[in-house]
Amino acid sequence: MRSSRVETSAATILLTEAPETKIKDRKTGEIATDANTGETLMTLGVVYIEEGESSLIKVTVPQSGVSEGLALGGPVALPGLVARPWESTFNGQQRHGIAYRAAAVTPSAFLAHVGA
Repeated sequence: MRSSRVETSAATILLTEAPETKIKDRKTGEIATDANTGETLMTLGVVYIEEGESSLIKVTVPQSGVSEGLALGGPVALPGLVARPWESTFNGQQRHGIAYRAAAVTPSAFLAHVGA
């Protein structure tokens, strides 16, 4: 399936879950790695706020893309954020969703809003 770039310039993104190693197989404890580089992948939770709407999402980033200075509840930037729909069958049940991946997660600043 095709992935789509997510425009984040007008959004506020807050870190809700610190980055942790992504597990590929929970039964074996196998760690997820990038298919092209072999680099360890990390997952983190954010709340994505735009135009008065918010969503909690999990984002995957390469380990080298996790910046120092991240603070829970603090604003972050997700350069190169893309969304990719997925679907699979697990135990005979059809499942689907959207997977998010970014090149990095870095500390950011709150957007300044103008108006009365």
